[in-house]
Amino acid sequence: MDIKETLNRLFVELFRDINNIEEQQIKTGEFHNLTLNDMHVIDAIGTDQAKNMSSVAKALNVTVGTLTIAINGLVKKGFVERVRSEEDRRVVLVSLTSKGKKAYLKHETFHKEMIESVIDRLNEEEQEILAKSLGDLNKYFLELQS
Repeated sequence: MDIKETLNRLFVELFRDINNIEEQQIKTGEFHNLTLNDMHVIDAIGTDQAKNMSSVAKALNVTVGTLTIAINGLVKKGFVERVRSEEDRRVVLVSLTSKGKKAYLKHETFHKEMIESVIDRLNEEEQEILAKSLGDLNKYFLELQS
């Protein structure tokens, strides 16, 4: 198998495996009803401050209508709350509930542990090569979206 075939196989397997494992890690205990998509919305909202729907939709590269459907589900599940802006009542702000913040932290911990596992196996030069390579791959994907 040549390098291109190997890399293609690895990218496909990594993407699939990360998604599957991430979803398994999330769906435990009080988070049993969260989907990976839910977790991505929770991650985009973050823990800092309430965000407007447009900025969250932009971060996820979805329409506000698509986000509204996801937010409705997360509100019903108790992970997100929605309020109207005091400055402009037309603007809807979303933020995480305490349950949503716990889910966010659990997801963040999963990612930190994944990165630590990779970093621990590489020397500094290999870490820099991996970071550059993944950065280049990310640029390629961003160009496809434009």
